[in-house]
Amino acid sequence: MKHSSKALLLLLIVVGQALEFDEEVQKKIETSAEQHEFQAETGRLMDILINSLYTQKEIFLRELISNAADALDKIRFYSIKNPDVLGDTSELSIKIEIDKDAKTVAIQDTGIGMTRNELISNLGTIAKSGTTQFIEAIKGGNLNLIGQFGVGFYSTFLAGQKVTVISKNNEDDQYVWESQAAHAFALTKDPRGNTLGRGTRVIISLKQDAVEFAEENTIKDLIKKYSEFINFPIYLKQQREISKEVPLEEDDSEPTDDVKVTDDDDDNQDTKKKKTKTVKETVSEWVQINENKAIWLRPKEEISDDDYKKFYKAISKSSEDPFDWIHFKAEGEVGFTSLLYIPKRAPSDMFDNYYGKQTANLKLYVRRVLISEEFEDLIPRYLSFIKGVVDSDELPLNVNRETLQQLKMLKVISRKIVKKTLELIKKMTEYEGDDDDDGEEEEEANISETTPEEQAKIKQEKKQKAIDTYNEFWKEYGKNIKLGVIEDSANRQKLAQLTRYFNTFFFSIFNDDYTQMWYSSRNTTELTSFDEYISRAKTGQDSIYFIAGDNKDQLLSSPIIEGLLKKGYEVLILDDPVDEFTFQHLNEYEKKKLVNVGKGDFKPPEETDDARKKAKALKKVFQPLTDWWRKLCSETVDSVIVSQRLVDDPLIVVSLESGYSANMERISKAQAYSSRGGSPQYASKKIVEINPNHPAIQELLQRVKDDPDKETEEMAKVLYEAALINSGYSIQNTEQFAQRFYKLFNSALGIERDAAIKEYEVELEADAEPEAEKVDADGTKWEKVDTEGAFQAQNDHDDL
Repeated sequence: MKHSSKALLLLLIVVGQALEFDEEVQKKIETSAEQHEFQAETGRLMDILINSLYTQKEIFLRELISNAADALDKIRFYSIKNPDVLGDTSELSIKIEIDKDAKTVAIQDTGIGMTRNELISNLGTIAKSGTTQFIEAIKGGNLNLIGQFGVGFYSTFLAGQKVTVISKNNEDDQYVWESQAAHAFALTKDPRGNTLGRGTRVIISLKQDAVEFAEENTIKDLIKKYSEFINFPIYLKQQREISKEVPLEEDDSEPTDDVKVTDDDDDNQDTKKKKTKTVKETVSEWVQINENKAIWLRPKEEISDDDYKKFYKAISKSSEDPFDWIHFKAEGEVGFTSLLYIPKRAPSDMFDNYYGKQTANLKLYVRRVLISEEFEDLIPRYLSFIKGVVDSDELPLNVNRETLQQLKMLKVISRKIVKKTLELIKKMTEYEGDDDDDGEEEEEANISETTPEEQAKIKQEKKQKAIDTYNEFWKEYGKNIKLGVIEDSANRQKLAQLTRYFNTFFFSIFNDDYTQMWYSSRNTTELTSFDEYISRAKTGQDSIYFIAGDNKDQLLSSPIIEGLLKKGYEVLILDDPVDEFTFQHLNEYEKKKLVNVGKGDFKPPEETDDARKKAKALKKVFQPLTDWWRKLCSETVDSVIVSQRLVDDPLIVVSLESGYSANMERISKAQAYSSRGGSPQYASKKIVEINPNHPAIQELLQRVKDDPDKETEEMAKVLYEAALINSGYSIQNTEQFAQRFYKLFNSALGIERDAAIKEYEVELEADAEPEAEKVDADGTKWEKVDTEGAFQAQNDHDDL
């Protein structure tokens, strides 16, 4: 399809509107411009490319800077073999200039530039990559080139209604290319000659809905966001106002008389002391925006700790140093370099929308160009607090650079990042007396010169310092690691190992900040670890016992664990809502099963044959009571058994193996979308364990054998409901419980259980009659006055 004469005339007029050209140059362009059509597939895809492929208008600046960096990389490569190719333009840089009045943005580089034919082929074909051809021509060259001028270039039409490209290559003259993203573009030799020296200048005339890109701050922020780590300096032309002293003009002088007598001395004095005034003047200057360097590309040996900390503060906008960091280079299926940091403080809103969209903390770069900071699959949700960068030269991108083509490669990167992150956290939990670092070896040499007691003290201080540092980490991120056990099945064992280490360190029970680890019944004021628990376990103990709830002190006094404590077994106390979920997913540790003692499937450890025989005998003796009690409370009780773990309490209530524990029932009921009807899982039947040694249970057994009456039934029900409360459950019908309790209370006081409520009668005193008024014979009424009170009021008034 050929252009009509009207379309060509319109295009030439648009070309003449560019502020780069004066009126004379404009006329020359109009008479000499060539008309070209985009390739057929280019024209059909143009609308899709501009309106659908890219999701953000601001992407155009990133793409143009990437293309400029490509061109600079090319000319730098050629200059290694032939320095003369640089000519008089030896500076390799990118300059960006905005014009608010004209609503334009110009990006200029001193790169290799494009010839006339390259302008036609590269800018007239979708996905035509000069970079790709260049790499193929220079086999084995590691040039770190990313740009594809025929693809990313067209993102300029997201923000621009017209794009002008002026380019000069050493092998050709300077040409002007221009288009409005229609079906054609105009190309002409620049009548001004060689004004660039070498390189390319792209001028974008902004659309009405994109004029924000003509603001200095907007462009500055975008450069820092996407192109902060480009190898070449990026300058932005900025305006600032300065104060300047200028001579005072005669017109500005004070009026004087027409006739003035002067002498030579006066003339000399005026010459020496001329009057000046201060004026404001706007000046332009080039300011480098990308001052931070991509330190992750440097060898680790050349980077100091201060450099790492400074870089962290730059990318995180934090004033605090990080806990720790890891810098590594991965090779294999996908090669990439990464620098990861653990921040000192967890975000205050980290769990506000945990399963929603996560805040971007890990940025993905391809050859130092930011591709995305919103890849949720790059790192698991529970590690979303990790900050840092991932940079790869091998990632294949689709045409808009915003989505990775092969998610498999992204998953490979994610696995390696998680592995390294967990290694970093594990390293924080460890302390070894000797390290491989030279500084540590020197310190060890100094320690060896001291006495054994001093050596032990120094090492203990170092260990305590490491413990204190890790304590701070656990305070901030302990819940994240527990959630990792729940969510990350592939790394569950590694996370369990970390959890074990987390519990190695002890904290005061009175410090409310530390609620994320496991308390132990052995030491109620310190936290313990899985490893320490196992090291203290009794011979033959193949399980780790725990109980969960919302209050540590209540759990420590729970009757459920009385028997275990008496026999010398240790029980972990879980008082964080996520703890029981974590243990359910972990299931076992070091081949030792995690057992919830608050559930009916718990089997108390039987130490001897005599204990087993005794348990069997007690079951037979109390069978009349257990059978009767089960029938009495059949609506809510599944079974009644003789307990082997109760000490002081008459009975406890635990859940079935398939039911909710008391803690899980409480959490489930607190959910916003919990079921209000039907038969929810937390309403399943319970198991009642009775204490055969308690006198109340023995009395109930005797009454059941003697034919239980109504009062015995009421007592059994009240005992059961009280045990429900004491075991951490809630009563479904509190009114009936209260009525039964009141009746039993009456009996305890010697009152009839169903004594009627009688109104209590009291004698009422008669009200005193009011004193009669005194009336004289003439009808005058006399009123009694409190003279003493009036006198006191007068005194108070006088005092004032």
